[in-house]
Amino acid sequence: MRFFWLLLVIAYSAFIFYLSDQPSLAVPALFPQQDKLLHAIAYGVLAFLALNYLKHQPLTFNAALVYSFFYCALYGVSDEWHQSFIDGRQADVFDWLADCSGALFLLISVKGLQNDVVLKAKIGKIFHRL
Repeated sequence: MRFFWLLLVIAYSAFIFYLSDQPSLAVPALFPQQDKLLHAIAYGVLAFLALNYLKHQPLTFNAALVYSFFYCALYGVSDEWHQSFIDGRQADVFDWLADCSGALFLLISVKGLQNDVVLKAKIGKIFHRL
């Protein structure tokens, strides 16, 4: 299973690289700054994939969360740097902040869900003993 998640991380990272290598993307503008939302979603997905790969490593869950975030943040920096060499594109620190925000939002949500599941399991054990 670990190899499967690694392949997904690599493939999705390559997909982001491919999109960043395009001079422009034909996305209809529905609202101002929608590209920031798209960045956040894209890097939320990347964080999800990275976390699932790292969960299969000899790491604590919290360490997997942190490493997933740092992978996304560093990949986002490299993506923005890459875009600075593409005609029609430019590096933007606000795009990188959107990348980091999307990854962080996903990882905090997953951590919250994990805490909720653990709490429910503990409560269930307490009531089962009664």
